[in-house]
Amino acid sequence: MAVEKALRHYLVRHGEAKADMEDSARPLSDRGRDEIQRVARHAAILGLEVAQIRHSGKVRARQTAEILAEHLAPRLGIRQIEGLAPGDAPDRARAELEAAGEPLMLVGHLPHLSRLVSALVLGDNEEEIIWPDTGTMVCLAKTERGFRLLWVLTPELAQA
Repeated sequence: MAVEKALRHYLVRHGEAKADMEDSARPLSDRGRDEIQRVARHAAILGLEVAQIRHSGKVRARQTAEILAEHLAPRLGIRQIEGLAPGDAPDRARAELEAAGEPLMLVGHLPHLSRLVSALVLGDNEEEIIWPDTGTMVCLAKTERGFRLLWVLTPELAQA
């Protein structure tokens, strides 16, 4: 299967959150909302299609997923799932992406997302190949030979 026709999945680090001292629930800050709005608008212009957006149980991840859903209108909506928290091992999320027959978007946190991208692209290698900033979207293609990193969209690029 050529990469052009491969199933694509998207991993998104939540937008910038308020400081713990400001709000212990750590919802998105105004800047974080703006980051995600820009990335979501750009993703919609690119024609991204996702069946469902899944997020961790943290407020900032849910809010990020909601903003993305406003622009991308996933057929199956958004859903909270286990295995996307900051300290979780990548195994559960990896299994979900490997089993998926439709494009998914996962919204999570560091260091989990960095470990997940590396596990998908490099296998069981512990080396982290990317450390995405807040609001960053990573596109992976699922091919018969495994996952390939196709592109990275940062809030700064989405503004251009």
